[in-house]
Amino acid sequence: GIFDGDVLIVDRHETARNGDVIVANFNGEFVCKILDSQRRLLLSSNHQFQPVTIHEHDEFSIEGVVTRSIRCHRQSPLLCEH
Repeated sequence: GIFDGDVLIVDRHETARNGDVIVANFNGEFVCKILDSQRRLLLSSNHQFQPVTIHEHDEFSIEGVVTRSIRCHRQSPLLCEH
C-alpha cells in the first residue's frame, strides 16, 4: 500500500490498465486511486472509503500510472517532508 508521506513515481506515458494505481483529475481534484476500468470505478485500498463511480458527466482524466513508491524512514529535505 501507499502510506502518508510516501513519494510516488508517476509515469505519464504509461497507458492505465485495470487494477493499476493511478493519479487522476476527478472533478477538479487530484486523486490517487486503484482503477477498475471494467466497472468504471475508482477504488481505495483503505476500506473506510467507498468506491467512487466515474459517471459520464464527471470531469475525469488520468494524469499517470504510479510505477513505484518510496517509503521514507527518516526526514530528508530532498524527498521526504513531514
